[in-house]
Amino acid sequence: MGGWSLVGRFGALARIFIFATSIAGAASAEDASSGAQAPAPSSTPSSTVELAVSPPNQTNQQSPDPAVAPAVDNQSSAEPATNSPTGSNEPANPAAPPATDADQSPAAAETAAIPPSDAGHQPLDSVGPSRAEVEPTPSDAAVPAPSEGETPTDTATAPASEGDQKPADAAAPASSETATPEAAPEQPPADPVVASIRDKLKDPALRKTANSEDLAALEAFYAERSGSPLWITSMGFSARAQAAISEIQDADDWGLQSESFDLPPAADLPATTEAQAVDEIKLGLAVLKYARFARGGRMSPSRVSVLFDQRSDLRKPTTVLTEIAASAAPDAYLRSLQPKQEQFERLHQALVKARANGKAHGRLGSDPVIQRLVINMERWRWMPPELGSYYVWDNIPAFTARVMKNGKSIYVEKVVVGQLKYATPIFSAHMRSIAFNPEWIVPETIKLEDLQPSLRGGDLFGEPDTSILREHQLAVSYQGKPIDASTVDWGRANILQYTFTQPPGPENVLGKLKFNFPNKHAIYMHDTIQPEFFDEDVRALSHGCIRVREPDRLATLLLAEDKGWSAQQVQDLMVKGNNSIVTLSRPVPVHLTYFTVVVDEKGKLQTFDDIYGIDSKMGSALFGKALKSDDVTTEAMATGGVQKRRAAWNAGRGGLTDAISGLFGN
Repeated sequence: MGGWSLVGRFGALARIFIFATSIAGAASAEDASSGAQAPAPSSTPSSTVELAVSPPNQTNQQSPDPAVAPAVDNQSSAEPATNSPTGSNEPANPAAPPATDADQSPAAAETAAIPPSDAGHQPLDSVGPSRAEVEPTPSDAAVPAPSEGETPTDTATAPASEGDQKPADAAAPASSETATPEAAPEQPPADPVVASIRDKLKDPALRKTANSEDLAALEAFYAERSGSPLWITSMGFSARAQAAISEIQDADDWGLQSESFDLPPAADLPATTEAQAVDEIKLGLAVLKYARFARGGRMSPSRVSVLFDQRSDLRKPTTVLTEIAASAAPDAYLRSLQPKQEQFERLHQALVKARANGKAHGRLGSDPVIQRLVINMERWRWMPPELGSYYVWDNIPAFTARVMKNGKSIYVEKVVVGQLKYATPIFSAHMRSIAFNPEWIVPETIKLEDLQPSLRGGDLFGEPDTSILREHQLAVSYQGKPIDASTVDWGRANILQYTFTQPPGPENVLGKLKFNFPNKHAIYMHDTIQPEFFDEDVRALSHGCIRVREPDRLATLLLAEDKGWSAQQVQDLMVKGNNSIVTLSRPVPVHLTYFTVVVDEKGKLQTFDDIYGIDSKMGSALFGKALKSDDVTTEAMATGGVQKRRAAWNAGRGGLTDAISGLFGN
């Protein structure tokens, strides 16, 4: 008992000593905290955390990285201390942070009292050296990991087992030098056939033979395609693919040639991935080629003849691929690319019947009717997709002008077109005005070929002969100012720099009406003072413009539609004799065409002479030989036309005036 009492007394004294020491240590730490200067944050991130502990009186100390200090502080407060000498579980000071084991030593109590701004120190156990004696070097800065089998008391806030945390930690701002960019998400692997298609589209041999725009479209299409191919499957071509192949095989019924498309067999069963890719590419190229031919024809208009001022309305290959991929019926989509004009559809129906008849008689390839139909269908592909609900149609080989309203012909009249040397060009424009009693400005061709020889010829005394100007009442101006023609040395003057104008009147070669549809060819429709030309069968007699018989009927029809005018209002303006221009409120499309075959409302074919030899030229390109026909040849037409024209002059009023008027035509 006595021994136990002595021990108990000694323990009580020890606890009193520890309690007093902890109070003194806390007071000392508070004095040090109030006298120390707040550390400045480090501007340079460190790869390790320095856990330096300075004496209380050191005021210019360096703070550890603030971004990782809280984590170190959490680890310090959670790590268990070593056994105290007493082995007691009783807390030493209720005001101090709780210890995980025995009573804390004075050094441990002092450590617990350091403000959070001093966090980042190395924990001191109850029997270790005082804080002033511990000054770890940078190599000792890492916080030691718990020993084997030791577990932190607070797993939710415990730091990683290694103390050398990097600035790129989630709790710290990332450094531009050490941050690692996030890896892009991996794309799903392409279908093996699609991958093979991508490789084969780069084949130089393929690029030599295929259309470059079609290849570029296929490359773009399959580069974006992550799923299966568009046409081919493991069991061969899909039903959609077979429908597209079947439609392309029927290209001959549409005026095209099925042999020009390199189609894979519809029943093909390719055994390898590469073979599947080849079939897919073949069909893709065939589809794009068909779309181009159906939409714009096999020939370029400008390469056929300079007379064609037309441009095919082609659809972009990328658009075709996108649209046909989305279409439930690829065959119907391909048919939709054919021209929508009623005349084209009539020619198509006529071609189907002619081909059936040709097969029955064994002359499918050489039938001139079939060839003529194909040639005219080709030219319809060069026309504007929309002709208009109300338009003027001048068909040159037919020598006729029509007004079409909602697909029906409501006006038809004879016209005179350009002779071979001055062939009327083929184009579309919009009629914007009608001139009553117009002035006529002599065009350049007539200046050079008709006026200049007469002016330079001179009279018997070598003086300039300006009688031709007086006879046709042609006033001369230079740079907009009137001049006296007799004062000009026409032998040396550039006649193209002068303007020759004929005023309105009974001798004006344009007659009483002129229909203006502005264009780069300076072509228009007009009246004439030589109505006898309309009695000719072949009326290719002008310098290019189109002369209309009884033009007042045309003017009445157009102005009634545009302004609600009566025929009397039109006649009144014509009788006045004054030059006046009536502007149309709604411009009217005017289409100058070259169709040698037309199908009427009853389905009957009407054929016309190839007056400019265009059918023959296109036949050579499309069929390898000139078109066989019983039509009047171009040369015969030109010769006969000139003879008939002169006969018409002789049948008229007679004299040089009529002859020159015939030459001036427009």
